[in-house]
Amino acid sequence: MPLTVNNRTAEHPIDPMFLERWSPRAYDGQPVPREDLMTMLEAARWAPSSYNSQPWRFLYAIKDGPHWERFLGLLVEGNRTWCKNAGALLVLLSKSTMAVPGKEGEVPSHSHSHDAGAGWAYFALQAMRMGYPAHGMVGFDMDRAFAELGVPIGYRVEQMIAVGRRGDPALLSESARAREQPNTRRPLSESVFEGAFPTS
Repeated sequence: MPLTVNNRTAEHPIDPMFLERWSPRAYDGQPVPREDLMTMLEAARWAPSSYNSQPWRFLYAIKDGPHWERFLGLLVEGNRTWCKNAGALLVLLSKSTMAVPGKEGEVPSHSHSHDAGAGWAYFALQAMRMGYPAHGMVGFDMDRAFAELGVPIGYRVEQMIAVGRRGDPALLSESARAREQPNTRRPLSESVFEGAFPTS
């Protein structure tokens, strides 16, 4: 029997949490308690990475805290209009080099962005389990984030993340409100191929 959650149906048996997680825009404007945010980040800490290099770095600002306006100001206007009601904003970075056993010094990491994405996924799933849906986005000024947040050379700015308790969708703009629902995915057959990439 196919599993359906949030009007999403899995083609194969999976844990319901993968269908429960989605990226809303309506938040209630309440700050995320620091202890709760640290629990989400603790989950991210346990993501897998090449050579256990753990390239992810998270910068954060809690709603109404001393760094909030700076983080909010990095967003493009369309994202700022709804992120102003999030409970926390984060910037995800990845370190582009890593230590490898048997090699002297650090070497370039082929998978740093990929591994940081695993950290984001763990964060998002833990946040959802705690009743704090998270929304990742690239609609922000990455160059300003790099400069204004003191990011060292050798790190890549990956994305921003909004997280908080769900709010009233009626407070969103008409265009954002129209998208305030879980989306679907392409069929597995369009993304997964046995043996080699199809030629046609």
